[in-house]
Amino acid sequence: MTELVIRPLEAGEEALFTSLPDRGLVGRTLLGDDFAEMAAKGEYRPEWTWVALRDDVVVARAAWWAKPGDATPIALDWFDFTDFDAGVHLLKTAPLRAEYSLTTPPAWEADPDVAREVNVRVEAAEKAGYRKLVERYRFRWTPENGLPERPGRLEFRPEPDDDVILDVFKRVHAGSLDAHVRKTVEEHGLDAAAQEDLDIMRWMPGPRDWWRLAYTREGELVGLTLPTRNVYDPVVGYVAVVPEHRGNGYAYDLLVEATHDLVSYGADRIVAATDVDNVPMAKAFAKAGYPVTQHRIDLV
Repeated sequence: MTELVIRPLEAGEEALFTSLPDRGLVGRTLLGDDFAEMAAKGEYRPEWTWVALRDDVVVARAAWWAKPGDATPIALDWFDFTDFDAGVHLLKTAPLRAEYSLTTPPAWEADPDVAREVNVRVEAAEKAGYRKLVERYRFRWTPENGLPERPGRLEFRPEPDDDVILDVFKRVHAGSLDAHVRKTVEEHGLDAAAQEDLDIMRWMPGPRDWWRLAYTREGELVGLTLPTRNVYDPVVGYVAVVPEHRGNGYAYDLLVEATHDLVSYGADRIVAATDVDNVPMAKAFAKAGYPVTQHRIDLV
């Protein structure tokens, strides 16, 4: 068999990367993304984009993503192959380490063709050293879904002090159902998990002054609601309730407030996500009129 060549792209080789056949059943193409356009914006960079070739033909490819200006990639989110072993070898060879995020259609397991595409990628990633952490719902609200009425049970206040937000993150992370939070708490502790999420929210390009803390009429802290923007869309960046107020359906109130705020800032669509196993949050999204548009499988 011809020797396998694994290397990063050189500038101007975007057509080489896109030469691999793609059925468009899973991955970035489900989001309507175009690799060449994203590379031109600096979201994919040659040194973060790798190919495996035999006889100058691409048999596997992987691209690590970041927003323009970031120093390191945030996620591996473009990975496929026509040669399984080449895909495994590529991931082992490329000197990049970031979470692998695989976008799938909803109910992907029900479609045999899609399930094969998902399972073979997950298997290759696992052989390269990744492990599956969680599957997540991805939601997309538009005005056609209706603007949910504010329940009116809570008061929402801006909080400009990051140290206060950090303390609230510590409180809401206690007993969290979020797999990423639980992983960081288990490996590095509660303080590290809180700092990680604060850093992620500060990394988002949305305005900091959109963030709100929620209180009861008696002045007790209920939680936080952090509407923001990512590189592409308005997003519900974070919604969480402190442990002593869980079980009262307040996640819905926080989500509705974020929705109203984003619409008031001009949003004509809002994206959001939560773990499939986070049933209370998933129910809040459904009640607020957020349909599931994709799933995402995260491997670490």
